[in-house]
Amino acid sequence: MPQETRTSPAQAAIPSVDRILRDPACDVLVVRFGRRPVTEAVRGDVAALRGRLAEGGREAAEVGAIVARVAAALERAAQPSLRPVWNLTGTVLHTNLGRAPLPPEAIEAVVAVAGGASNLEYDLATGKRGDRDVHLDDLVCRLTGAEAATVVNNNAAAVLLTLNTLAQRKEVLVSRGELIEIGGAFRIPDIMARAGAKLHEVGTTNRTHEKDFLDSITPRTALVMKVHASNYEISGFTKSVPERELAAIAHGAGLPFAVDLGSGTLVDLAQYGLPHEPTAAETIASGADIVTFSGDKLLGGPQAGLIAGRADLIARIRKNPMKRAMRCDKMTIAALAAVLRLYDDPDRLAERVPTLRLLARPRAEIEAAAQRLLPAMRAAAGEGFAVGVAPCRSQIGSGSLPAERLDSAALVLRPAAARGAGTALVRLAAAFRALPVPVIGRVQDDAFRLDLRCLEPEGEAAFAAQLPALALRP
Repeated sequence: MPQETRTSPAQAAIPSVDRILRDPACDVLVVRFGRRPVTEAVRGDVAALRGRLAEGGREAAEVGAIVARVAAALERAAQPSLRPVWNLTGTVLHTNLGRAPLPPEAIEAVVAVAGGASNLEYDLATGKRGDRDVHLDDLVCRLTGAEAATVVNNNAAAVLLTLNTLAQRKEVLVSRGELIEIGGAFRIPDIMARAGAKLHEVGTTNRTHEKDFLDSITPRTALVMKVHASNYEISGFTKSVPERELAAIAHGAGLPFAVDLGSGTLVDLAQYGLPHEPTAAETIASGADIVTFSGDKLLGGPQAGLIAGRADLIARIRKNPMKRAMRCDKMTIAALAAVLRLYDDPDRLAERVPTLRLLARPRAEIEAAAQRLLPAMRAAAGEGFAVGVAPCRSQIGSGSLPAERLDSAALVLRPAAARGAGTALVRLAAAFRALPVPVIGRVQDDAFRLDLRCLEPEGEAAFAAQLPALALRP
C-alpha cells in the first residue's frame, strides 16, 4: 500500500492559485506582465512555499505575502539581460562594457531607421535595388583618401574577408613581430588559416629588415601585410620596415600591400594630448592598397570593421560571397554614418565624439567631480568604509595605445576594519553591481576604486541619487 501523504495545517492554510489570482494586486500584475506569466509565477511560488512548509518552515501563507514575492520575481525576470552600466573601471574603451559610447547624433540616426522601413538597399533616384555600402562609401573615402570602401561587422571580419579575397590558397608575408593575439584568444595566424591563406613569417620577433621581405617573395606570394601592434609594445633592440618601404617592396613585385590598423583612427590624436597613432589617411598615403580598422574603438562609433583602399581590390572584396555573412545592419550603418559626418567638423570633434572627449578629459576636471561626489559617497558608505579621493591612471582599452596611461582621479573605498577586508571588498563590489544602474569599478591595492573619467557632469546627479540604495556594511 502506498504511504499516505499528510498535509500539515500550515500547508492547508495556503490559499489556492485561483484565490490569489482574484486579488486586486494580482490584477495590477496581469496588466503589466500578462496573465500567463503571472499565473505561472503564482503556481511556482505556491509550490515552493508548500515545499518549505513541509520541511518545517514557519513561513506565513497570506495572499499579500505571496503576491509580493510574485511581484518581485516578475520584476527580476522582466529585467533585460543587456543593461546600461556606469563604467568606472578606468578603462575607457572597455570591451566587456561595450567599448565606445555613441554621440547623440548616432543614437538619433539609429532611432530614425529602427522603427520602420528605410532605403537600406533601395535607390531612391532610380527606384531600383541599391547597395548598402553607398551610405558609407563616400564618407570613408573622403576621410581616408581611399578610392573605395566597404564595411563589415567588425575588424576581425574585415581582415578575414580581405585575406580570403586576395590570398586564398596563397602566401601572405607578415613580420614575425606582428603576429598579434587580440581579445578572446583570437590570433592573426588563426584568422589567416580560416581565410584559406598561408602565413609566411618574415624576420624575427624583434627585428625585421627589408631584405627579409625581398628574400621571402615567391610565385606563391599573394599579399604583403603589416599588422599594427595596437595591443602591445615591443621596445629595446628592435627594427621594423616602415609602411612606405613595404609598399615599394610589394608594388615592385606586383603585389598588393595591406595594413591592419586594428584600433584605427581618422585624426591625429596628438592634438588631444595623446601619442600619435597612425591614421587611415596616413597609411593610404604611405602606399597601402588596403587598410582595415575598427569602428568602435578610437573612431568612437558602433562595432564595425572598415576596409578602404584601391577601387579594384575593394570591388573584389565586395563580390566575395562571405561578405553577405559579415555585412552590417541598417542600425550600424546609420550610427557609423552619423559618426563619420562629425569628422567633417574637426574643430568641434572632441566635444561631439564621446570617446575623444573622455580620452582628452583633464585630470583637474575629474578630481573636481570626485570632490563633489565625496559627501554622498561617504554618507552611503557609513562607518564601515573610509572614503577618499586619490589620483589614478586610466587606460584607453581595447588594445588601443597599450602603453599609454591617462592621469585621472578616483573615489576610493577602504574597509575600516583590516580583518575580513578582502571579503568586505568582494561584497562591496557586488553591492555596486546590484544597484538599479550597476556601477562597475575595480578592486586594487586593498581598496575599491571608482575612476570617474567616464562619469561626465550630466550623469553625476543620477549616479549620486542611487547611492543610498547601497546600504553598505563592513
